[in-house]
Amino acid sequence: MLTCKSPRKVMRVAHAIGSRCLRKYSSKFSRHDYTLPQLFACLVVREQMRLSYRGTEALLRDGRAWCRAIGMRGRKTPDHATLHRGAAAILSGRRIGRVLDLLAEWFALDKALGGTLAIDSTCYDTHHRSRHYERRCRHYAQPQRRSADAKRSRTARTTPKLSFGADTRSHVILSVRARSGMGSDAPSFEGLLLDAWRRSAVKTVLADAGFDSEANHRIARLELGVRSLIRTGVGRRPVREGKRAAGRYRRRMQWELAGSQKGRPFGQRSQAETVVSMLKRNLGDALRARSPRMRRREHTFKAVVHDLMLARHKL
Repeated sequence: MLTCKSPRKVMRVAHAIGSRCLRKYSSKFSRHDYTLPQLFACLVVREQMRLSYRGTEALLRDGRAWCRAIGMRGRKTPDHATLHRGAAAILSGRRIGRVLDLLAEWFALDKALGGTLAIDSTCYDTHHRSRHYERRCRHYAQPQRRSADAKRSRTARTTPKLSFGADTRSHVILSVRARSGMGSDAPSFEGLLLDAWRRSAVKTVLADAGFDSEANHRIARLELGVRSLIRTGVGRRPVREGKRAAGRYRRRMQWELAGSQKGRPFGQRSQAETVVSMLKRNLGDALRARSPRMRRREHTFKAVVHDLMLARHKL
């Protein structure tokens, strides 16, 4: 599915969504110059165009027709400080969760969602850097292998990681989890599946070997009634040597997912890679936030903006 590249149209859709999910003001004592749905629409444009707060302020000041389209009257537009405070008030887990709930409901009413969920994870850079810079870093790190390994271990603990569950038919992100570090993806499987199952009629869930766990199969099949197809033990020595995996469902995955999966249900897991490509091409592969908490919020907001860009084509 194609995404909408027109920020002005996405801005109007974001305002319509925000008007149904967010209160008009964060507090009865707050200034009533702008509503939270209006600030939410401005933040969506900022994320889509990869602007800073000051860049977004200049864009809105020059294009006042954009502001009038979402109900802002007069010549006054939000400044960078207002946008920053609005982001702190809006981008909390509960409010963004309501936005994802409504987006999933809209896609379900449009009959755009299928019954297959693909779960995957991807890492982001903590700041923008060119591919030439990465090659030069690897080149100069060769003579100093020990210091390079130490730096790599520090980076592995702080690398931002986004895990998500996406519908394979429409590429809509139905659930999202963000964290720091390069650990196993298996613990995030339950939350991702549960959120997606609550928002859509999920019948089959697909995941790679990073989510391999007998407990995850039991959660999906026995508790939620969802067919789970998860690769077993890629890179693990016991499975690579031909030994049988531990657990009833993991042993079943060994023979059920053996060989090529082209034309079979697990072959649709590649749609998760398509979603990763769409996220990084359209919204960037680097984060601007510095603290782990704000990086998690930025990760979640990228998933919301991705769904809004898809919603413009469907609604």
